[in-house]
Amino acid sequence: MAATACTAPSTSTSMRCFRPSSVQQLMAVRRTVAATVSGASSSRRGLAVSAAAGSYTGRDVNPPAKGHHFLHIDDFSREELLAMLDTAIEVKAKLKADDQSFKPFAGKSLAMIFTKPSMRTRVSFETGFFKLGGSAIYLGPDTIQLGKREPTKDIARVLARYNDMIMARLFAHEDILELAQFSSSPVINGLTDYNHPCQIMADIMTVKEHIGRYEDIKVVYVGDGNNIVHSWLRLAARFKMDFVCACPKGFEPDKATVALAQAAGVSKITISHDPFEAVKGADVVYTDVWASMGQKEEAGYRRQRFQGFQVSEDLMKAAGPQARFMHCLPAERGVECTEGVVESPASIIFDQAENRMHAQNGIMIHAMGLA
Repeated sequence: MAATACTAPSTSTSMRCFRPSSVQQLMAVRRTVAATVSGASSSRRGLAVSAAAGSYTGRDVNPPAKGHHFLHIDDFSREELLAMLDTAIEVKAKLKADDQSFKPFAGKSLAMIFTKPSMRTRVSFETGFFKLGGSAIYLGPDTIQLGKREPTKDIARVLARYNDMIMARLFAHEDILELAQFSSSPVINGLTDYNHPCQIMADIMTVKEHIGRYEDIKVVYVGDGNNIVHSWLRLAARFKMDFVCACPKGFEPDKATVALAQAAGVSKITISHDPFEAVKGADVVYTDVWASMGQKEEAGYRRQRFQGFQVSEDLMKAAGPQARFMHCLPAERGVECTEGVVESPASIIFDQAENRMHAQNGIMIHAMGLA
């Protein structure tokens, strides 16, 4: 049996023990990614995650004292994900009915760490937590300086003693894993460069509202093989669907994550370089910005490489009249999608944005062991 390393107990919590194997693996991943980024001639996000992405899992991370972390969609079974979505739908109905009696977060606090700023992530988490009786604390990039002013593992242990839950929106995926590894409170992944699980839970909730089912759908993502694609792939490892990523050559999603989704044997997974062929028969046509935060210096280059991958009226016509348009926002109208598509009857992007709050409420209720 492997030896364990333990942290000193507080007056209110028992000693927490950490498996050195888990911590050492985490640090090895960090070193590998750092070396990959520093040695790369391109700053493309895919290079930063490809070295370790296939091994990313929350199962080897120490659980919180109560409840669970939410780090990757496929850390959970299909049934567990459905339970979170059911709760999200129930809570949304209560809020829509102005039911003020449901306050599961009364007396609880949420620490929100942002190294990447975001309007939707902050407002959806903070408002959702408040509406359910709790209070949220915003910790911006200059306030906390994650891993710079003090080690991430120390920040995790301190914040967990003050707060009932931690949500973090970060650049490096290794940082969210380290936060969770050392936190005695549940940690929610609000986004990393590798994945965006809360967004995809909101997306599939929106699909159910508009199409009537979670499974047996065709979802075609058109654009960069980024963190949104990685989360859809991990959802496809649990929910049966036909998932297609249509992207320019050289901008494919992480190969290990594609292999992970294919190996699950649940869904049909396709990587295409022909968007007009890919979208035929799609229930959902999805896109995202071509240059994300941290990639803006590549915007001009990417616009050249992504020619032909704009979600236009012609592309939606090729998909068919049943197709819905989705975008995680913010959208650069006239770049990855046209103004006409964004404002068309097929667009469900604002329902999608609203469901960020509702899906996250369901996720947090389960993560805190309150469902």
